[in-house]
Amino acid sequence: MRSKAALGKALKEIRAITGVTQEDFGLVSSRTYISTVERGLKSPTLGKIEQLAGVLGVHPLVLLTAAYMDRFTHKEVERTAARLRDDLLAIVDGELR
Repeated sequence: MRSKAALGKALKEIRAITGVTQEDFGLVSSRTYISTVERGLKSPTLGKIEQLAGVLGVHPLVLLTAAYMDRFTHKEVERTAARLRDDLLAIVDGELR
């Protein structure tokens, strides 16, 4: 299981890539809250993850998935996307292990 620090790291990295500042989250969270999440001191709820992703302009699953990726590389994205696709299709087919 990934720690809340992994989600915070993913939030910080995606925020940097998208050029979003901590202050840009002002309508959904305080700068202090964003900082505590990024430092792994707090874990956002699913509803808060949805709001944070909205500010970043990404699907909430991007933020969650990034927390479970070992690194941001093309190979890692392909590996993770393939695993997600396989698991989701197994659920649709009623065959998840």
